[in-house]
Amino acid sequence: GALKLPAVNNVLQARRAVEQLRLETELQRIKVSAAGAQLVQYCQEHRRADPLLTGINASSNPFRDKKTCVLL
Repeated sequence: GALKLPAVNNVLQARRAVEQLRLETELQRIKVSAAGAQLVQYCQEHRRADPLLTGINASSNPFRDKKTCVLL
């Protein structure tokens, strides 16, 4: 017989879960310590281009405070 709507939803959810699990099995996994070491190395290699470490030139900063005009 035909599946009722809740049963169809359950089947669809199960299929989505299986597909997600299949995708996750293909991910390359590494140890947290190795990932941390890679992150530290990346940060050290790119520190000269990091605006949080080097600061932002005031003239090229699009988020700087705008000058205001006061009328008396």
